Amino acid sequence: IDRYNNPNKKRDVFLLSTKAGGVGINLTSANVVIIYDSDWNPQNDVQATARAHRIGQKSEVQVYRLITCNTYETEMFERATQKLGLDKAIFIGGHFKEAG
Repeated sequence: IDRYNNPNKKRDVFLLSTKAGGVGINLTSANVVIIYDSDWNPQNDVQATARAHRIGQKSEVQVYRLITCNTYETEMFERATQKLGLDKAIFIGGHFKEAG
């Protein structure tokens, strides 16, 4: 982790599972997060993406979620969205705005 966060070292990818990488890790040098192993508990995904959204982050963080159509992943994502209450709200510029 220290080597990955070192600005003098070349880094391309740091691969973690959502649960293992969701707690106690700061990845402020990461500006792209790709969730490929979502959890039924959406808070685990939130915690995993929060590893890049830390004090010291100098870049905008982009989050992508890989979901295969017509699989349990689609249902998992829909349920997680409902659980988080984000199905009608989008966080924009520090304020919640209704999706239209």
